[in-house]
Amino acid sequence: MANATLNVKGMSCGHCVKAVEGSVGKLAGVSEVKVNLETGTVAVDFNSDVVTLDVIKETIDDQGYDVE
Repeated sequence: MANATLNVKGMSCGHCVKAVEGSVGKLAGVSEVKVNLETGTVAVDFNSDVVTLDVIKETIDDQGYDVE
C-alpha cells in the first residue's frame, strides 16, 4: 500500500470535498481519500500495483482542481 499527500488548488467548500473524495474514491486500488480544505491537501492511500499516482492526479484535475 502506498500513500501520497497532494497539494490541490481551487477547493473551497463541501462540494469540492465531495467531488474529489467521490471521484478518487471510485478508482480501483484506492482505499482511502481525505480532503483537508484548510491546508488545501488531498491524502490518498492506494495500491500502486492497481492505480498510479498520475491517474489519481488526472482524476482530481478532471474535477476542475489544480494539482501541484
